[in-house]
Amino acid sequence: MAVYVVGARELRRQLKAAGDDLGDLKAVHRQGAEIVAAAASRRAPRVSGKLAGSIRTGVTQKTGIVRAGSKRRVPYAAVIHWGWHKRGIRPSLFAAKAAKETEPEWVAAYEKRMNEIIDQIKGKQGDPQ
Repeated sequence: MAVYVVGARELRRQLKAAGDDLGDLKAVHRQGAEIVAAAASRRAPRVSGKLAGSIRTGVTQKTGIVRAGSKRRVPYAAVIHWGWHKRGIRPSLFAAKAAKETEPEWVAAYEKRMNEIIDQIKGKQGDPQ
Protein backbone atom coordinates (compact mmCIF):
# COMPACT_ATOMS: atom_id res chain seq x y z
CA MET A 1 0.00 0.00 0.00
CA ALA A 2 1.30 3.44 -0.85
CA VAL A 3 -0.02 6.80 0.22
CA TYR A 4 0.75 9.84 -1.90
CA VAL A 5 0.49 13.46 -0.81
CA VAL A 6 -1.05 15.47 -3.63
CA GLY A 7 1.11 18.50 -4.34
CA ALA A 8 4.18 17.15 -2.51
CA ARG A 9 6.42 17.61 -5.57
CA GLU A 10 5.28 21.23 -5.97
CA LEU A 11 5.81 21.84 -2.25
CA ARG A 12 9.36 20.47 -2.46
CA ARG A 13 10.05 22.70 -5.49
CA GLN A 14 8.76 25.79 -3.69
CA LEU A 15 10.72 24.92 -0.55
CA LYS A 16 13.88 24.59 -2.59
CA ALA A 17 13.19 27.92 -4.30
CA ALA A 18 12.64 29.51 -0.89
CA GLY A 19 16.04 28.28 0.26
CA ASP A 20 14.88 25.38 2.42
CA ASP A 21 17.05 22.25 2.41
CA LEU A 22 14.03 19.89 2.53
CA GLY A 23 15.44 18.17 5.60
CA ASP A 24 12.40 19.48 7.45
CA LEU A 25 10.20 16.95 5.70
CA LYS A 26 12.22 13.98 6.95
CA ALA A 27 10.99 14.53 10.49
CA VAL A 28 7.31 14.43 9.53
CA HIS A 29 7.90 11.44 7.23
CA ARG A 30 9.51 9.64 10.18
CA GLN A 31 6.67 10.62 12.50
CA GLY A 32 4.04 9.33 10.07
CA ALA A 33 5.92 6.08 9.41
CA GLU A 34 6.41 5.46 13.13
CA ILE A 35 2.70 5.93 13.80
CA VAL A 36 1.83 3.35 11.13
CA ALA A 37 4.64 0.96 12.14
CA ALA A 38 3.49 0.88 15.77
CA ALA A 39 -0.06 0.06 14.72
CA ALA A 40 1.15 -2.55 12.19
CA SER A 41 3.21 -4.23 14.88
CA ARG A 42 0.14 -4.43 17.14
CA ARG A 43 -2.00 -5.81 14.27
CA ALA A 44 0.53 -8.33 12.91
CA PRO A 45 -0.55 -11.97 13.35
CA ARG A 46 1.44 -13.61 16.13
CA VAL A 47 2.81 -17.10 16.27
CA SER A 48 6.42 -16.51 17.30
CA GLY A 49 6.33 -12.70 17.34
CA LYS A 50 9.09 -12.46 14.72
CA LEU A 51 6.84 -10.77 12.16
CA ALA A 52 5.70 -8.05 14.58
CA GLY A 53 9.31 -7.57 15.69
CA SER A 54 10.51 -7.16 12.11
CA ILE A 55 8.40 -4.06 11.41
CA ARG A 56 10.58 -0.99 10.97
CA THR A 57 10.60 2.42 9.32
CA GLY A 58 12.70 4.08 6.67
CA VAL A 59 12.80 7.75 5.74
CA THR A 60 13.94 9.81 2.76
CA GLN A 61 13.38 13.44 1.83
CA LYS A 62 10.40 12.33 -0.26
CA THR A 63 8.73 9.61 1.81
CA GLY A 64 8.32 7.63 4.98
CA ILE A 65 8.35 3.85 4.58
CA VAL A 66 7.11 1.00 6.75
CA ARG A 67 8.74 -2.37 6.09
CA ALA A 68 8.06 -5.80 7.51
CA GLY A 69 10.08 -8.98 7.27
CA SER A 70 13.58 -9.75 6.15
CA LYS A 71 15.09 -12.07 3.60
CA ARG A 72 16.62 -14.41 6.19
CA ARG A 73 14.66 -14.20 9.44
CA VAL A 74 11.12 -13.35 8.29
CA PRO A 75 10.83 -14.13 4.56
CA TYR A 76 7.10 -14.86 4.87
CA ALA A 77 6.02 -11.31 5.78
CA ALA A 78 4.68 -10.45 2.32
CA VAL A 79 2.73 -13.72 2.11
CA ILE A 80 1.14 -13.13 5.53
CA HIS A 81 0.24 -9.57 4.56
CA TRP A 82 -0.92 -10.07 0.94
CA GLY A 83 -1.91 -13.74 1.11
CA TRP A 84 -1.22 -16.56 -1.34
CA HIS A 85 -4.40 -17.74 -3.01
CA LYS A 86 -2.90 -20.89 -4.55
CA ARG A 87 -1.75 -22.05 -1.10
CA GLY A 88 -4.97 -21.12 0.66
CA ILE A 89 -3.34 -18.33 2.68
CA ARG A 90 -5.75 -15.48 3.15
CA PRO A 91 -4.37 -11.93 3.26
CA SER A 92 -4.24 -10.29 6.68
CA LEU A 93 -3.40 -6.80 5.33
CA PHE A 94 -2.10 -5.88 8.79
CA ALA A 95 0.08 -3.00 7.53
CA ALA A 96 -2.53 -1.60 5.13
CA LYS A 97 -5.17 -1.73 7.86
CA ALA A 98 -2.77 -0.05 10.29
CA ALA A 99 -2.19 2.79 7.80
CA LYS A 100 -5.93 3.25 7.31
CA GLU A 101 -6.68 2.98 11.04
CA THR A 102 -4.11 5.61 11.97
CA GLU A 103 -4.77 7.90 9.00
CA PRO A 104 -6.31 10.73 11.03
CA GLU A 105 -3.22 10.79 13.28
CA TRP A 106 -0.53 10.89 10.58
CA VAL A 107 -2.53 13.15 8.27
CA ALA A 108 -2.85 15.63 11.15
CA ALA A 109 0.94 15.51 11.66
CA TYR A 110 1.51 16.22 7.95
CA GLU A 111 -1.09 18.97 7.91
CA LYS A 112 0.47 20.66 10.93
CA ARG A 113 3.96 20.50 9.44
CA MET A 114 2.82 21.70 6.00
CA ASN A 115 1.10 24.70 7.57
CA GLU A 116 4.28 25.52 9.52
CA ILE A 117 6.32 25.30 6.32
CA ILE A 118 3.85 27.48 4.40
CA ASP A 119 3.99 30.09 7.17
CA GLN A 120 7.79 29.91 7.03
CA ILE A 121 7.79 30.44 3.26
CA LYS A 122 5.43 33.39 3.59
CA GLY A 123 7.77 34.88 6.20
CA LYS A 124 10.79 34.49 3.89
CA GLN A 125 8.92 36.17 1.06
CA GLY A 126 8.05 39.11 3.30
CA ASP A 127 4.29 38.48 3.17
CA PRO A 128 2.32 39.69 6.17
CA GLN A 129 1.30 36.83 8.43
